Amino acid sequence: MIEVVCNDRPGKKVRVKCSPDDSIGDLKKLVAAQTGTRWNKIVLKKWYMVFKDHVTLGDYEIHDVMSLELYYQ
Repeated sequence: MIEVVCNDRPGKKVRVKCSPDDSIGDLKKLVAAQTGTRWNKIVLKKWYMVFKDHVTLGDYEIHDVMSLELYYQ
């Protein structure tokens, strides 16, 4: 299990525990459950790279306590 921190700039910071084998779409669903937004309205980024829903966290080399940027469409 790894812990991923998703932070939108206005002040909402979400910590999610998930597996490296989970997809980005699964991570979005876990974040949506904590924030109360719909998962398909969430965009996860790191700098300028937008993460695609079907790729796993391990493929993107997302490790424990890594911080991702949280945006809304």
